[in-house]
Amino acid sequence: MNTQVLPYLPLVKVLWPRRSLGRDLALVLSGSLFVALLAQVSLPLPFTPVPITGQTLGVLLVGAALGSRLGFLALLAYLVEGGLGLPFFAGGTGGLAKILGPTGGYLLSYPLAAGLVGLLVERFGADRSFFKTLLAMLAGNLLIYALGVPWLGAFLAGVGKYPGLAGLLLMGMIPFLPGDLVKAVLAALLLPSAWRLIPPHSGGGPGK
Repeated sequence: MNTQVLPYLPLVKVLWPRRSLGRDLALVLSGSLFVALLAQVSLPLPFTPVPITGQTLGVLLVGAALGSRLGFLALLAYLVEGGLGLPFFAGGTGGLAKILGPTGGYLLSYPLAAGLVGLLVERFGADRSFFKTLLAMLAGNLLIYALGVPWLGAFLAGVGKYPGLAGLLLMGMIPFLPGDLVKAVLAALLLPSAWRLIPPHSGGGPGK
């Protein structure tokens, strides 16, 4: 069976190129813990159950740094850890009820968003320049909203509190867009800068 080799390697796989089960497990665990740490940066808002957090920045950085497969697995591990009750979700919360609650769609989107960003890195080198990194981060955020907002709407409708489409967007997306843009710009500054510290011809793909 032929396996397609994507043209770019993610950052961590260049820094730690020797593949093994131990390496992969260490990266998955480290990625999940990194997201859990950033999730503790949380600002609750009075008009919505969705807080502003550092979670999404962690999700997208992990996807870019680890690549599509390990990024997806790291965020899947994060959901399992939080679902089992570890205080890994926003504000030090955890438990299955959090995943099944109003913000569950955002949480469940995280493995997919990390996988998407990782795939953009592997296929297009989307972490090598400011502009490409910014686009990759925005694409990941868009996927998070594509799952999170409908889930929030369905949850609110189920408890008889559906606010209408405009109200739903005000609760679940619009207030967070400026912060998402700031986080995307931060990632677009960090990732290409990290690549510039790596010697040329290190095996990262075309142009690296």
